[in-house]
Amino acid sequence: MRIVRFSPLESAHLGSDPLFGVLNDQDKILVLKGDPIYSGIVPMEKTVDLDHVRLLAPVIPRSKVVCVGKNYADHAAEMDSAVPEEPIIFIKPNTTVIGPHDVIQWPRMSERVDFEGELAIVIGRICKEVPAAKYRDVIFGYTIGNDVTARDLQKKDGQWSRAKGFDTFCPLGPWIETHFEPGDQMISTVLNEEEKQSSKLSAMIFKVPEIIEFVTSVMTLLPGDVILTGTPAGIGPMSAHSEVTVTIEGIGSLSNRVSSRAN
Repeated sequence: MRIVRFSPLESAHLGSDPLFGVLNDQDKILVLKGDPIYSGIVPMEKTVDLDHVRLLAPVIPRSKVVCVGKNYADHAAEMDSAVPEEPIIFIKPNTTVIGPHDVIQWPRMSERVDFEGELAIVIGRICKEVPAAKYRDVIFGYTIGNDVTARDLQKKDGQWSRAKGFDTFCPLGPWIETHFEPGDQMISTVLNEEEKQSSKLSAMIFKVPEIIEFVTSVMTLLPGDVILTGTPAGIGPMSAHSEVTVTIEGIGSLSNRVSSRAN
């Protein structure tokens, strides 16, 4: 099931407030009452065509985006780093989140802004100390993320909060896929029509059950929290006005443009 969050266009006659819906294979959206993470799937008996809406980030985390670093061996190698013995985690503020086709804003203090395509987990309930065997109990679904990074600032600071925490630095979308199980699906990133990243999700060092167990041993997760599961090799800079698209087989594609560099 594909859960979308959208803003209706005038022609949809649904008002202007963001809504949630279920997208079917005919590009029709069944409008839902409330946020399905909190309210469940409650249809409103209204439908709208996909081309009559603007898709938004499918989830706006109330609390946080938790990220897993260096979770592909080839990416750890390209960063001149050893494969970690346990997950490396950090947090992006929820103000980093934008949706499909929104613009990544180049921050004034950075000269290099990189893409990092990733599988994103959307949490569906309050959870703490979740054993790996129970990971499915706390997942609402999966979407696609781009862990945008000011690489020069990451190197300068020696830690990642500023480099990864700018507004617009966490595109998510285009929807949440609730019937998805990570395995050998391909993840790829294309920059200006040139493929830069290509891997299988199964190449992750720490798989989703382990990630859920580890993160919830550290902190409580809330409904709508997002976990980015790491990026494969091939990360690199995006020039001004670039277009970057992250695709995950079985979910879809997330595209964003980059603004001009701020003076």
